[in-house]
Amino acid sequence: MKKIFAVSFISVGYFLNAQSISNSPYATYGIGDVKYDNTIETASMGGISTAYISDFTSSFNFANPANNSNFELTSIKLEATNENNYFKTDYNNTKSTKHSTYLSNISLAFPLSPKVKMGLSYQPYSSKSYDIENKSPRYTTVYDNVVTEDGYYTNRFKGSGTLNTAQAAISYKIDQNFAVGLRANLYFGNLYDLNELKSFDKDGVANAEYINGYETKNSIKNFNFTLGGSYQSLNTRTDRKLTIGATATFGNTSNMTTDYVNSTYVYSDVAQTVKALETIIEQKSTSSKNLLPLQASFGVGYGSENHWFFSGQLDYKKGEDISYFGKTFDFQDTYRISAGGWYLPNYNNFRSYFSRVIYRYGAFYERGSLKINGTSINKFGISGGVLLPFKTSSITRMSGLELGIEVGKRGTLKNNLINQNYINLKVGFNFADRWFRKTLYN
Repeated sequence: MKKIFAVSFISVGYFLNAQSISNSPYATYGIGDVKYDNTIETASMGGISTAYISDFTSSFNFANPANNSNFELTSIKLEATNENNYFKTDYNNTKSTKHSTYLSNISLAFPLSPKVKMGLSYQPYSSKSYDIENKSPRYTTVYDNVVTEDGYYTNRFKGSGTLNTAQAAISYKIDQNFAVGLRANLYFGNLYDLNELKSFDKDGVANAEYINGYETKNSIKNFNFTLGGSYQSLNTRTDRKLTIGATATFGNTSNMTTDYVNSTYVYSDVAQTVKALETIIEQKSTSSKNLLPLQASFGVGYGSENHWFFSGQLDYKKGEDISYFGKTFDFQDTYRISAGGWYLPNYNNFRSYFSRVIYRYGAFYERGSLKINGTSINKFGISGGVLLPFKTSSITRMSGLELGIEVGKRGTLKNNLINQNYINLKVGFNFADRWFRKTLYN
């Protein structure tokens, strides 16, 4: 069984790299839709993780690698996300929906010693998957300077690709109160953006055989580190605990090559994927070294051992620059405020299964990095979830089915922008056991 899980970790990771993820029209800009954190445990609590040290021995914290003092088991997590997006804009009173299901997280974690713990994780970091076409009237001037409409233009925007991240984290428990951790982050993938212009007459017949296309390809390889620290004080008389945590992501070593091509061409196939008779109008290549700049987080939490926990968290991410259709765009600094926690009624109540279920809740507000026509594209939401323990689980060996939901809003209707409402559903399994340890016989 353990060999099967090891093989699954590798094969599922390969599938994760190949999948396509649907997302918002706002993914047109930058590196696409950034998935804040795809783990069900974190997302179900509004995104809190910096000051969150699990009371149980089966949960490894990758967001703050210092927060794994209680982790004692080998754990494999497989998680999937179903995104449901509902878009609306006052421009032509347009509405649309978009749905996507994808593998969102796979991780393996295990203890190296009572003080040293290690984890490996693989998940999508951001994605582009959009196809938008706008029509605008075409006018011409005839006799006596009379302007008439004689056709229309189509402006098509299309994007694809996924930026993935592979992480390796290690935690060290200094003493009963203090711990530190380090996570190495590798980002890799290709992101594509295409803008095509066509001209048609009133009957919908193309006036020109050739298409004018502007294509941007971003090839990304990025490496950085996340350093974390935590402090936790437990009052053994009341079982109350105070937790303080902080993280910083630094040491950005990026190699993002942006290839931009402005050309005319025709498609040689019906699916319009193979170009032919292409003529290059403009072509250039640039490189960037600050794709994923400084990030920092600070959190404070308070709770009762094995019963409940609540935390607040502030995240900061410095804005980055990125080339898009031959031009450089600046993105503003991002701030995110999160609050959330969990509640466990009574795990020792074996007469009631739902008394042994962990209930999670949270909310967040985020000022986004994207600013269009002077309007920030912000985001907020509420979340919840449960950990349904397997029949063989115990307080010291917490395996189970994890379910999560996040409901939120992004964007605005102002200035003909797009309002995005979404419902994200998450499901996953956490398999935890004492592996790789010798059995002692008398």
